[in-house]
This record gives sequence, structure tokens and C-alpha cells, in this order.
Amino acid sequence: MQASDFKGKVCEESKKIWRVALPSILSRVTSFGTVIVTQLFVGHISSLDLAGYALVQTICVQFVNGILIGMSSATETLCGQAFGSEQYHMLGIFLQRSWLVNLITLTILLPVFIFATSIFKLLGEEEAIAKSAGYISLWSIPVIYSIIFSTTIQMYLQAQQKNMVIAWLSIMQFVIHIAMSWLFICKLDWGIAGAMGALCISSWLLVVGEFVYIFGGWCPDTWTGFTTGAFKDMLPMVKFSVSSGVMICLELWYNSILVLLAGYMKNAKVAISAISICLNVIGWEFMVSLGILGAACVRVSNELGRGDAKAVKFSIKVLISTSVLIGLFFWVLCFVFGNKIGYWVTNDEEVARNVADLSLLLAFSVLLNGIFPVFSGVAIGAGLQKTVAIINVVCFYIIGIPIGALLGYVTHLQVKGIWIGMMCGVLTQTLALSFMVWRTDWEEQVSKASARLKKWYLKSSDESNQKPDQA
Repeated sequence: MQASDFKGKVCEESKKIWRVALPSILSRVTSFGTVIVTQLFVGHISSLDLAGYALVQTICVQFVNGILIGMSSATETLCGQAFGSEQYHMLGIFLQRSWLVNLITLTILLPVFIFATSIFKLLGEEEAIAKSAGYISLWSIPVIYSIIFSTTIQMYLQAQQKNMVIAWLSIMQFVIHIAMSWLFICKLDWGIAGAMGALCISSWLLVVGEFVYIFGGWCPDTWTGFTTGAFKDMLPMVKFSVSSGVMICLELWYNSILVLLAGYMKNAKVAISAISICLNVIGWEFMVSLGILGAACVRVSNELGRGDAKAVKFSIKVLISTSVLIGLFFWVLCFVFGNKIGYWVTNDEEVARNVADLSLLLAFSVLLNGIFPVFSGVAIGAGLQKTVAIINVVCFYIIGIPIGALLGYVTHLQVKGIWIGMMCGVLTQTLALSFMVWRTDWEEQVSKASARLKKWYLKSSDESNQKPDQA
């Protein structure tokens, strides 16, 4: 009877997880797919532009996107805990605060895109690649601005388990993007301008769809309109956003630095293209893992908001089991298809061969990258971003990158050496995060979540309009 009860609890928790995770996976996979579709078209324009596009995506976009997504994870924490404690109107206020913080942040960071050519030359990249990357980076500015809204709105809707609409909008965006890319590049022969133009248009179509859903009345409890309350408590919001941003940035920048190291290899164009293709394979799988990460954040934050520490611990166990199974599934796929991946993306024989050489390492990287995001999701849900940031510094920047540089340049393993270093960093991070989650006092985290929500609570318009004797 006890086994039956346990099985029922696991099934019930799995349903709650996948109710959030499945739409999140669909939306992230299709949104990421628009970037990959663009890469496929760019790769068949020229290998030079493919290298330039890879630099922009893995360095400029990753750098800025890491900051924006990281700072937005504060919204994920606050919205999830507010929804769990039934402070529904606060979700809309937290969403508006995140827009203000992120818009100001991105505007400050625009020079990264405007002066990309000079930055890449300063970093020692080949002049031709730097010029191509600089041109592509200017086209990336509208895309990055759209990400501010699409990311935060997804977190807002996800916290209240209404993110299925995001999945449908993302699928629509993906289909339209493919059609536009084919039209602009294959038929109209607009080259890089056509590829990036299609990406800009499709990115903003997603945002417009999200605005229609929110402003159209489908979130009556959590969206009560624009309010000046969004400008209150901005300093604490900025501080919390910065600590959240540091955590995510350190994860996303890790891969960017590895690509930058590859740019100093003897055949930089081939090295950058090969490692970026492998990172994009990890990126596809990582989109699935991010769905589980989102579910982890929602489940942990909701239960902390409700004050149920036991439910938090049980949910974490089910989440970890789910993420391990996903990692094993993609590990097998990489073993089966690893030697063919490069030929799907590029016509350059040398690049494809380099990708095939990395296939074994890629398979084990995929396994690790299927597991560690769930721990990050638990940390975001609980508001433990500062602790994770410290772990990321040690594992990625004190262990991973030095090992990668040593093996890549000193022992002449080239791209393989860099990749082994990356795996060392991810492995130590996974072990450290698992220890952190095991040692966390979840009763204490319940108290901290309650104190945080009380500190930032603002009365809704209905509460403010109550008469004193009604309050």
C-alpha cells in the first residue's frame, strides 16, 4: 500500500512538472530553432560569415543575453513565490520592474554590438572574421531588445502555469521564420541582411503575440494594468537582479570564453565553426533541460510560497530523476549520430571532420548538461543565486578554463583540449550544486521566502479601496 501511495505521489508530481516543462521545452526549442535556422542559411552563404555569425552568437549575444536572462531570473523567483502565496497582483508589478531594469541595462550594453568589429580585432581575431561579425552584430540589436520582453513574459506566465500560449506562439514564430529565411535568402538573394532581417521580424512577432495575450485580458488576476508601483522598491529589485544575473552570466559566458580561445588556434575559422556547431548541439539539448529548469523553479518557488518544505524536497527528487533520464537519452543519440552532425550544418569538409572528432566528448557533455540545469532551477526558485554564483566562479573559471587552455595550447590537443576543460568545469559544478541542494535547510528557505514577499508587498487596488472597517 505504501509503494502504491509513493507511486501515486510521483505520478502527481510528474504531472505538475511536465505541465510547466513541456510548454517551456516547446517554446525554447522553437525559439532556439530560429537562431539555428539562421545559422544553417548563413553556413551555406559562406564559411567566413558562418564564423562571424558564430562569434556574434557565442560571444556578443551570449555576453549580453547572459546578463539579461540572469537578471530576469529574479523575476522568476519572485513571481513563483508570489503566486504560491496567492499575492497574484504582485506578479504584474514584478514583471514591469523587470522590464525597467532590463531595458536600462541593455541600453548601457549596446556598445558591445556597435563596436563589435573593433572588439574582436582587439581580442586578436582575424580581420575578415571580425568585419563579418561586426556587420552581423548590428543586425542583432533588435533581436536582443525583443528577448527582454519574451523572456520575462515567459517567466511571468510560467509561474502561474499559463505558458502553453508561449509554446504555440513560439511554434508559429519558428514556421514563419523558416518561410521568411527561404524567401529572403534563396529567392530574393539578400544574403546576410536577409538572414538577420528574418530573425529580427520573427523575434518581434513573438513579443507582439505575448502582449496581445497579457493585455487582452487572459491574465485578469495577475495583470491589472501599468502602475507606478513598479517604480517602488527598485533598488532592492536591482540588487536581487544583479545577484541573479551574475549566476547565469557565469554559466553562459563560460562557453563564450571557450569559443574565444578557439579563435587563437592555427586555423581559427575551422576551429570556431566546429566548436560552435558542437555548442549548438548542446544548445538544442539545453533547451529541453531549461524546460526542466523552469519547472524546477516554478515547483520550488510555488511550494516555498505556500510554506511546504516537505513538498519542496519531494519535488526536487522527482526533478533530478527526470533530468538524469533526459541526459541519458541525448547521450545515446550523440553516440549514434555524432559523426554526421557536422555535415548537416556546413558543406566545409574540414569543419565537418573536426565536429566528428569531437563527437565522443560531445556525448558526455550532453549527459552532464542534461543534469546540472535542474540544480540551477532549484537555486533560482529558492533565491540562492549568490551561492551558485560562487560555485560557478570556482568550477568554471578556476578549474575549467585553465585546464582547457593548458590542454589546448600546452599539450597541443587544440579544440579537444578546450572541450575537455569545459567538461571538467561542468562536472565539478554538477557535483557542487548537488551537495548544496542536499545540505540546504528548506524550512529556513520557507521563512526567507515569506520575509522577502512581505518586504516587497504592495496592496492591490481592491485592497486600497477597502474602507478602514473592512480592512
